[in-house]
Amino acid sequence: MAASMAKTALGLLALASGVLSHGLVTSYTVDGEEYGGFLLDYYYDIVNGGTAPDIAAWYAENLDIGFVEPNAYGTAAINCHKNAKPGKLYTTVAAGGSVTFDWTPKPWPHPYGPILAYVAKCDGECTDVNPTSLRWVKIEEQGIDYDTQVWAQAQFVDQDSNWTVNIPESLAPGNYVLRHELIALHGAASANGAQNYPQCFNIKITGSGTANPTGVPGTSLYKATDPGILFNPYVTITNYVIPGPALWRG
Repeated sequence: MAASMAKTALGLLALASGVLSHGLVTSYTVDGEEYGGFLLDYYYDIVNGGTAPDIAAWYAENLDIGFVEPNAYGTAAINCHKNAKPGKLYTTVAAGGSVTFDWTPKPWPHPYGPILAYVAKCDGECTDVNPTSLRWVKIEEQGIDYDTQVWAQAQFVDQDSNWTVNIPESLAPGNYVLRHELIALHGAASANGAQNYPQCFNIKITGSGTANPTGVPGTSLYKATDPGILFNPYVTITNYVIPGPALWRG
């Protein structure tokens, strides 16, 4: 009985933690090795005079319900979330390899919307880069399957809030910021109703690629009136324009 009650208490604590930590990558995996994301606990450690662990995930202040609204697309927040600051380390990823992100909460509450990934090459070290200087290249996007009407985020829900991003094999080696983003559309039929959840990580890409594609500033990624942002997801979808610049296919 005591063991059962303890398990119940732990379950409720985990559920509460998931609700409070809305829209966060808690960990990610490269080549079978798991790395920690930036947790809200670290924010409170810092503001209370403590320290946070050195990690490759970027600091961000996801202190409310955790998203960037369309009215903030013209601000630095759209790059890597609110008041974002670079991570202090790198995670090495081979060009042609992949990164699997584990998000909270579980289950993810928004089954409508696309999932995207971008990279921005740093001119020097990503650990002290200003996010407004980054130029983003879209390397992956998934919207809706017109035959099944299943959105990428519905698939994400079925995968226990996990998603794998592939790093193009042709990318030149160097220091990059990897930006993984969910755009929730459950409220997007109304102006300023879409919800962007960007998360950033410093990665060191290795390999023999030679491509150095040109990206765009974060403030040029989206407009509040884009057809994929101001959009009614509650009808049969026959054409959805995924937000952001054209996909770079390497």
